[in-house]
Amino acid sequence: MGEVNFMQEEDFRLETTRARFANVVKRHAQLTDRLSRDSDKMIFERLQNEFEAARASQTQEINLDGEQWNDGLLATIRERVHMEADRKATSGDTNNMPTHFEEKITYRIGSKVICCLEGTRIGILYETSFAGEPCELYHCVLESKSFLEKMTVIEHTIPFFLPIREAENDLLSSNAMRFIDHIGDLLQAYVDRREQVRLIKELYGNQIGELYHSLPYHMIEFLLDDSDCKVTISLRYADLVSVLPTRVRVLAWPMHQFKKSHTSSAILSRKENGAMSSQAVPSRLSYAEDALRTMSLPEAYAEIVLNLPQALQQIISA
Repeated sequence: MGEVNFMQEEDFRLETTRARFANVVKRHAQLTDRLSRDSDKMIFERLQNEFEAARASQTQEINLDGEQWNDGLLATIRERVHMEADRKATSGDTNNMPTHFEEKITYRIGSKVICCLEGTRIGILYETSFAGEPCELYHCVLESKSFLEKMTVIEHTIPFFLPIREAENDLLSSNAMRFIDHIGDLLQAYVDRREQVRLIKELYGNQIGELYHSLPYHMIEFLLDDSDCKVTISLRYADLVSVLPTRVRVLAWPMHQFKKSHTSSAILSRKENGAMSSQAVPSRLSYAEDALRTMSLPEAYAEIVLNLPQALQQIISA
């Protein structure tokens, strides 16, 4: 009876997890289809071509480090695009404009490339990577009607489930440099979390029974199937710029050992009380939780699997 209760409780927990993420998985499929539509591809291709043309026509590319990237430089870039737009709009008077505004300078700050596009637009190209290998490129185009007016996001290729509009409302008008940096942090953290999940599926897919995640990969749950137990792993990230989880819960549900233990307990219980009183409960794996908080997901997974037999033995012997 205790063994049946154990299995029923485990099934209930798994069904709860499935139900919790069923709508998310369905929505993920729908939104993935939306992202693959021709219109979205056309926006990416058009912006990518425009950015490539701007970089190809540049007179120089300046690499900036640390304090060189500041509000003053961004103001200079904004002034440059507006002066260039005014120069082109002024017919018959181009010779009277200072020639240095005709320079086309691209600025690289880490994985960000900032360039002047046509009109009064400023383009930011975000390069993402994982484990030293390049991943996707993302674009964000800013514009203002005049040098004194605030900038707005007029086009971008950033995934719609990342809060670019919230960041625009909170940061762009008050601190444009911080906005640009924050979007880069959002994109890189998203790619890091996504690629960590992809890697464990690629390396350990035969051991993972169930895996669910939110669109930005800030909620991840999966089940590790082992011959001796089932391990449920739940990860939550404090915010969308985190690459390591802040809330971790790892539960082990030993199978054969507990079955054997509960069979013996049931016999003893019948003799003493005439009924079964024991019931299996999951055990938290603190070593696994510590690993997930401090290591990348693939590294932590390997650590969990390596030490799982010893951890289970300690649970049984307790």
